[in-house]
Formats: sequence, C-alpha cells, structure tokens
Amino acid sequence: MSRLLIAVLLTLATTAAYADDTCKSKAADKKLAGAALASFTKKCEKDATASCTQQAADKKLYGAAKTSFTKKCVNDAVGD
Repeated sequence: MSRLLIAVLLTLATTAAYADDTCKSKAADKKLAGAALASFTKKCEKDATASCTQQAADKKLYGAAKTSFTKKCVNDAVGD
C-alpha cells in the first residue's frame, strides 16, 4: 500500500513540475510585458515547434498523426 502511495505522489510531483514549464509561466516568472513578452513568446513557440517536430520525426509519425502530435505538443509547451 505504501509503495502505491509513493508512486502516486511521485507522479503528481513530476506532473506539477512539468505543467509549470510552459512559455507563459516562464514569461510570468520573468515578469515580461509589451514587446519583450511578444518577442519571448514568439521565440519560445518557434523553439517548441522545432522540438516537437523533431520528436514527431523520432517517433516516425507522418500525416495526420504528425500534425496532431505536433499541435498538441506545441500547445502544451506554450501553455494554451
């Protein structure tokens, strides 16, 4: 029983840490506004798109599967 509890707590802790690693949360942490926010967000989204496209290629996804994966991956990274 205690092993299950530990596994659940570790899962929740890693999920919470991952959720805070979005472009929006990073911008908020840096307290960006105006042009700096727009520039940061644009670069962050561009980097996320490149990373997600590479991940899709590594998984050998093509067509609709690649598009769907990339879109979800970018949205998760940006924080939409």
